[in-house]
Amino acid sequence: MDQLTSFCIEIGEKPFRAKQLLRWIHQFGKADFAEMSDLAKGLREKLAVAAVIESPKATRDHTAADGTRKWLLSVGTGNGIETVFIPEANRGTLCVSSQVGCALACSFCATGKQGFNRNLTVSEIIGQLWWANKVLKAETVSAPVLNDASSAQQHGAEQQIADRSRAVSNVVMMGMGEPLANFENVVTALDLMLNDNAYGLSRRRVTVSTSGLIPAIDRLRERCPVALAVSLHAPNDALRDQLVPINKKYPIQELLAACRRYLVAAPRDFVTFEYVMLDGINDSAAHAYELVKLVRDTPCKFNLIPFNSFPGSGYQRASPGSLRIFRDVLMQAGLIVTIRKTRGDDIAAACGQLAGQVLDKTQRTMHGMTEAAR
Repeated sequence: MDQLTSFCIEIGEKPFRAKQLLRWIHQFGKADFAEMSDLAKGLREKLAVAAVIESPKATRDHTAADGTRKWLLSVGTGNGIETVFIPEANRGTLCVSSQVGCALACSFCATGKQGFNRNLTVSEIIGQLWWANKVLKAETVSAPVLNDASSAQQHGAEQQIADRSRAVSNVVMMGMGEPLANFENVVTALDLMLNDNAYGLSRRRVTVSTSGLIPAIDRLRERCPVALAVSLHAPNDALRDQLVPINKKYPIQELLAACRRYLVAAPRDFVTFEYVMLDGINDSAAHAYELVKLVRDTPCKFNLIPFNSFPGSGYQRASPGSLRIFRDVLMQAGLIVTIRKTRGDDIAAACGQLAGQVLDKTQRTMHGMTEAAR
């Protein structure tokens, strides 16, 4: 918002024009200044010369059997990012990417296997939400209507169309990349998501997921506290070092302390710990009992994630029996536990499967990435 206000002043306009532009671009999804009817004709002509609004370009568009939608959006030089829309009965959640690839190299994640190219810009991050809202709203307008009782038999198919067309109500920064390694651009995009003149989302409906960059977690608490999810995946440092290499720099006990500090300003009174269930690796009852002891002083809930396979992963999904026993151990200890429903795995849109197109890798080191998050 500050940057847009400065731009308006630079072209000789009053600061309030920034709010008008914000509404036209983000609330109404307009990319043509000529359509911004409450702006003076002279201003619209000036804007057409001084600025351009570019939307992302979708090079692939897939819809899963369950209605999950995945777009591959071009970000230039042969690179592409994946954005996923997950329709549910009472919400529409958009999973947004923050980087082209990822340098943190978590061993069970397809994105980490792709290497790292670069951080996304603010426009590329917020552009994913802009694109999804525009496409989904357009489809909602064109969705068929049930006109008679006989059409009720088609209700399931029609409902799937309606759900798939739902506008975005929730955003999770859980796509490609580590959001907190691209701190300034991600937070600026978050500001737009929360701004009442743009998308007007509540802090409770926007979630940032991190592998555990502690300095950036502290900065996020001060700068823009939204809901926080932490990719935990192990109950001890030895195992987490293997699964989530950033743990070697920011070990578990230090990470949990950062989570407790974060809760002072968070919109929710708990941190969500994401835990991907890997057969024979981290899914035993002993691991669950270890987790119970680990988090006893940290208000939290667990989101258990059945592993979603991808080529070359080297892992298998934990069995239903192991998942059930693991969940029961946590719940019997009084912890809140959910099991994430696998969505979109038939189009490789499920958690951990996003790969996109990552070319011209810079091979930036993990140390460099964590320094950028400070």
